[in-house]
Amino acid sequence: MRQITDALPKADKEDIITVFLALQRQCFVLSNNISQLVKTWPTIHPLTTHEDQLNAGMQSEIGN
Repeated sequence: MRQITDALPKADKEDIITVFLALQRQCFVLSNNISQLVKTWPTIHPLTTHEDQLNAGMQSEIGN
């Protein structure tokens, strides 16, 4: 970002347009990817290791 900021005053209009469009495209792709990941993110996280199951059992037994 610093390089872009420093180069803007002496850049050609076409170069600025190219950088702007590339940044817009990257922003769209990243936003779309994050949206898709959030939509498919599991809402229930099953316990996967034996230690997790033991800890969960102990916490409920001692009232935590």
